[in-house]
Amino acid sequence: MIHLLSHLSHIEIYASDLEESVRYYEEQVGLRVVDRAHGKVYLRCWGDYYAYSVVLTPGDEPGMVSMAWRTSSDEALQEAARRLDATEYAGKWKDAGEGLGRSYVFTGPYGHTMQLFWEVDLYKGEGEFASTYPDRPSKRSNQGIAPRQLDHVTIAASDVEGFAKWYNETLGFRIMAFAGLEHPDITFFGVLTTNEKSHDLGILLDASDRPGRIHHYAFWVDNQAELARAADLLIENGTPMEFGPGIHGIGEQDYLYFREASGLRIEVNTGGYRNYVPDWKPNRWTPALGANDLYRNRELPQSMLEAFPPAAAPTATEQGLVPGTEAELIEQAALRTERFIGS
Repeated sequence: MIHLLSHLSHIEIYASDLEESVRYYEEQVGLRVVDRAHGKVYLRCWGDYYAYSVVLTPGDEPGMVSMAWRTSSDEALQEAARRLDATEYAGKWKDAGEGLGRSYVFTGPYGHTMQLFWEVDLYKGEGEFASTYPDRPSKRSNQGIAPRQLDHVTIAASDVEGFAKWYNETLGFRIMAFAGLEHPDITFFGVLTTNEKSHDLGILLDASDRPGRIHHYAFWVDNQAELARAADLLIENGTPMEFGPGIHGIGEQDYLYFREASGLRIEVNTGGYRNYVPDWKPNRWTPALGANDLYRNRELPQSMLEAFPPAAAPTATEQGLVPGTEAELIEQAALRTERFIGS
């Protein structure tokens, strides 16, 4: 079977205050503005191989506009479009623009919009941004967290296994792992990948009636020392840690989570394993096995229930979303989020 997708390229998100978000991403996250056009702002990490990896667009509430994936070839792009056209979620072709060639845009069964493309120019920094190392697209940055590149996105969906099955069968995402409860039988988390990483697309159970929500997206730093430095810098500059630093069981990545200027959750991660097994069968984790916390001694804060845009019903906790507990979870999330914001 043809390998359709190669990796996550960029994410477009809403910013409630565009200029404040730009300032935050430049000063605290350490991204660099490379363009302003169509009312949007395009930013890049120093190690991104293309011109940009984050697009900010004005919006009333935090959320995701779309995520973009590069295919493995032009042939793969045509095949992906053919497969999508055969479903009830057929998309449309978009003319070249925003630094990309012709692309195919669709909205999947759970409301998330994806843009698929092949043609794109590799970025090469010039002048003060030129690197002395040939393989680096630009010079290493020391501004803010200074992540090397975009890593993954985790969305919220009403059916974790259903989401994984559809994207596996339609676009060839590899299903890497699930997490859930045994009693009652609930799958509340799953991870997919387009390559050898443990995941570049995560799925969290969502009890809301708002489709297309995002839970977080993540940047990559090179090592644990850089991740610890990121936590230090953020706290010193007024951004508290929502969760972490720690190590996930699934994927074995080091992580930390925080909220950016518009309230959207960002993860910074490093480490983890690579999986090259072509016929890999996903294992099923439980909280007791350390799905979220490798060392099995850390409780997920209730504020991590929230996905974006906001909705009345919660997403899943590490312990799963048990029918009948929604009201209690919402109350706990509200109380803990109030304390978090006020801290």
